[in-house]
Amino acid sequence: AKEPKEPKEGKEGKAEAEAAPEPIHRLAFCPAAGRTLLAASVGSRVLLVSLPMLLPPRGAAGSTLRPEDEAAVGAPVAAAGASVIEWCHERPASPPSVRAGRPPNEALSSLALAVPHAKAVRQLAWHPRGDYLCTVVPDGGAKAVLLHQISRRVSQQPFAKSKGRVEAALFHPSRPQLFVATQREVRVYDLLKQALLKKLSSDVQWISSMAIHPGGDNLIIGSYDKRVVWFDLDLSAKPYQALRSHTLGVRAVAFHSTLPLFASASDDLGVQVYHGQVYDDLSSNATLVPLKRLEAHSTGPSGLGVMECAFHPHQPWLFSCGADGAVHLYT
Repeated sequence: AKEPKEPKEGKEGKAEAEAAPEPIHRLAFCPAAGRTLLAASVGSRVLLVSLPMLLPPRGAAGSTLRPEDEAAVGAPVAAAGASVIEWCHERPASPPSVRAGRPPNEALSSLALAVPHAKAVRQLAWHPRGDYLCTVVPDGGAKAVLLHQISRRVSQQPFAKSKGRVEAALFHPSRPQLFVATQREVRVYDLLKQALLKKLSSDVQWISSMAIHPGGDNLIIGSYDKRVVWFDLDLSAKPYQALRSHTLGVRAVAFHSTLPLFASASDDLGVQVYHGQVYDDLSSNATLVPLKRLEAHSTGPSGLGVMECAFHPHQPWLFSCGADGAVHLYT
């Protein structure tokens, strides 16, 4: 996306700067079942909002117990000094208006928890259990990666020194591990022992994105030098296979949660879908086969292509969004 223009000087410029909305860099729903928290990186802040309208109304077929997310968002923040970042409460200027068939008199909270950062937050990654959120600020130095605990409303800084520009971070789906990708390597940390477990050498010039297989033993990264790289974490710290299905930089990669599918999105306007079969037998290596190239986007005003892709958690559906301002669903 283009950088925002500098505000003009004088009263007119001041009013323009105050009215200009901050860019939304990333949205991420809490993955835990029955949770309705949405995390949004808006400029240099992360907003946590409860969206109970996403669940069936009380008494409706398929309704579940109302989660405590609204209470968590409205609870007092941690005392000063208990967190590396002081959280606060905010009321968005435009509260959510989706009611999903609920009665008009059912109140919807517009209160949000705000977690301010020093610079723009470019990536969000939830822990599978939903109580921790990892944020990535590529230009944040030692605070490029921060861990936020929702139930206690505190933030932690896991690294005392910068290990290079951080491009992405994510939690292991079942183990207490954190994966941190810099420009050329991926570091795997044990969160309990607070120690480095291994370094993965990517053999690419600039990592753009990262995704871990639901089984937790395989990892893929996308790179700006047109490649998708697959790692078998049990096999080696070096790539198992590099896939060259794109002619321009890869912006995003994603795994399906239940099906043997993964995908990559690129500035060449294509979304490539692959078959990726992994086996419980350690003597059998993963089978990777390109399946289908999807092209529905056009070049955006900034000259960029497809910016993100994501699978539906249950259905064999794939979503993509591009710099052209369009979101597409493939079935």
